[in-house]
Amino acid sequence: MILRNFFLFLSQNKLLNKSAKKYGLKLGAKQVIAGETIEDAIETVRKLNDKGLICTVDHLGEFVFNREEAIESADYCVRTLEAIAASGVNCNLSLKLTSLGLDVDRNLCRDNMRKILATAEKHNNFVRIDMEDYAHLDATLDLLNELRREYSNVGTAVQAYLYRAERDVENLKGTSIRLIKGAYKESHKVAIQDKNEIDENYMKIIKQHLLNGSYAAVASHDHNVIEKVKQFAKENNIPKSQFEFQMLYGFRTDLQLAIAKEGYTMRIYVPFGNDWYGYFMRRLAERPQNVAFAARGIFNK
Repeated sequence: MILRNFFLFLSQNKLLNKSAKKYGLKLGAKQVIAGETIEDAIETVRKLNDKGLICTVDHLGEFVFNREEAIESADYCVRTLEAIAASGVNCNLSLKLTSLGLDVDRNLCRDNMRKILATAEKHNNFVRIDMEDYAHLDATLDLLNELRREYSNVGTAVQAYLYRAERDVENLKGTSIRLIKGAYKESHKVAIQDKNEIDENYMKIIKQHLLNGSYAAVASHDHNVIEKVKQFAKENNIPKSQFEFQMLYGFRTDLQLAIAKEGYTMRIYVPFGNDWYGYFMRRLAERPQNVAFAARGIFNK
């Protein structure tokens, strides 16, 4: 827990984030970040597609506090969707609303999302809104609900460590949801702190969403969770077309391939861009094994 809190603290350090941009994809990050450009991301996705894996790409970005940066980020998302369509790869888009100006101007963020969703709709593609920290939760869901009145090609994520997760899943019935445990440091007032209780709630909301007849993206590297979901789906006659498994680029690659070979949809979350620092620190915070993974990346240079 101490190590986790340390890396979560580092993930929010703006000075270190700025330095990381200058330093480049060092410190093991290159193993889990697909380069800095759209072209880098498309090439990575193409290689994964060739192995039977589908993808979602995320142009990393945090700490956006002015209109110009938000508009630039939205334009980059549009260009990414256009590049996906032009290349023919099997991939959709993930993004964070704060990178589109949620902390600057809600209307600006909404307009940026409309532009992105219109582009995705034109190319028959899908956009998933990543869930951020608890402070942005209500604003994210409010904007999602507004956007879903205009567009059907948008979904979000629900974090199992939040006490309200079950209620949010119920309210999002009919929406494609990525179901995750949660990667931010949250107060005990809003989030479960015990790992076993989080695991229990995670399986609970996965089952809830599947039984609701809604599309579920089960994002987990835990083979025990994955096997439980497979078994639950079989026992309840839930078709493979109603859910997918998701994992992060660079983690448990053998398991990713094994799941795909079994005929399940296996989607890889492929982050790219030079604003990689916060994402990377949260990955180190999630699992102690990731620290050793990063260390190997440094010393193997």
